[in-house]
Amino acid sequence: MQNIQRTFWACLIVLTLLWVAAEPRFYQAATVFEWRLYMRQYTGLVAMGCMSFAMILAMRPKWPEKWLGGLDKMYRLHKWFGITALIFAITHWLWINAPKWAVGWGLLARPARGGGSGQGRAVIDNVVEAWFGSQRGLAETFGEWTFYAVIVLIVLALIKTFPYHWFYKTHRLLALGYLVLVFHAAVLMEFAYWSQPVGWLTAALLIAGTIAAVLVLFRRVGARRKAIATITALRYFEGIDVLSIAADVPDWPGHKPGQFAFGMSDPSEGPHPYTIASAWNPERPELKGVVKALGDHTRRLRERLKVGQQVPIEGPYGTFTFDDDCPHQIWVGAGVGITPFISRLDHMALQSRQGRHDWPEGQRIELFHSTADVDDAALAKLAAYANLAADVHLHVLIDARDGLLTGERIRREVPGWREASIWFCGPAGFGDALRRDFARHGFPVKQRFHQELFELR
Repeated sequence: MQNIQRTFWACLIVLTLLWVAAEPRFYQAATVFEWRLYMRQYTGLVAMGCMSFAMILAMRPKWPEKWLGGLDKMYRLHKWFGITALIFAITHWLWINAPKWAVGWGLLARPARGGGSGQGRAVIDNVVEAWFGSQRGLAETFGEWTFYAVIVLIVLALIKTFPYHWFYKTHRLLALGYLVLVFHAAVLMEFAYWSQPVGWLTAALLIAGTIAAVLVLFRRVGARRKAIATITALRYFEGIDVLSIAADVPDWPGHKPGQFAFGMSDPSEGPHPYTIASAWNPERPELKGVVKALGDHTRRLRERLKVGQQVPIEGPYGTFTFDDDCPHQIWVGAGVGITPFISRLDHMALQSRQGRHDWPEGQRIELFHSTADVDDAALAKLAAYANLAADVHLHVLIDARDGLLTGERIRREVPGWREASIWFCGPAGFGDALRRDFARHGFPVKQRFHQELFELR
């Protein structure tokens, strides 16, 4: 989380400082209309910068994933940029319109013609600047109506109850709105900025964002990381309402335990993320997944999926890969959050059969599986995985029988918890509560508490 916070604030600060360097006299503005000239440039610049960053992250690029802590964290950053763009776009719109409204209401005096920031407007002899000037009316009209549409689309994306299949369809329209706003921003940004660092950075962001928007519109996101999976087995665990899926994927590049992939069983629904529940063995290119019925789409998978069916998948993604040298690891898998740990157990068993291992010698693992639902076959399968992996101690806690899992209980069961790393996958509220609990007891959560943020909208 630290790195996405640093990245977010660094982007805002850099944009702001470069704009201040381009407008060093903005603080000398003495009237509302002088401030208006400056602030509509600043707010528009930041809004388009944030939209550009969000559009680039929508491409699911691999290169920043390790620094940002995984695609789940990148989507959190994407959401922050989207919300910030929304705030600055509304502020930009208000700076343009509110002073005019105030004049109409008699609260402000209309400024003399030619008044403003003091920069003045000389006769334009630059052909490019003159063309931009001729497009101002069109850019303003397109920008205003697109602004209204983008506001609606962003708000819909933030409403969790808005159905995912409609979110998938409407969210792509933001790419089209972004392209219109690129024209709006390029025409209406102060022309002198283009010859300064603020303009160079803005140009780079608009170009990168435009490329990303075009790829989104043509459904080319993650195109180089796609493969075709052929379903070979399906098994339903009734007690926990979970569907286990096995598929052959001969073109899969391989993955680390704990990573996930996007699968698309229905083009109208778009791709959904699924944690991989198996180790990668190049000699047998098979993937397994575990899907719990948590919504309309996942509930329909039992009827929709068939053995022999081909499903496009994309990945792998994620950095929840158990990479550290701590003498102890504490794994907490709540409900279907047990999936990445099954993948790791399978990996450890495979490595042991091959006479090698890629984890520190003597590393001790305590696996806590907390669940409200019970299926004897599923629990037996989990126990079998744990028995095959060396140095793993399994704790199964059924809520109705054993009570809720707490930080105190974990510390009691694991005396060496202070030297351990904690890997959590499950409901976000549960994970946040555990993080706070361990932080209160002096555990270095920023360095050694790892949590998936599986909220991609």
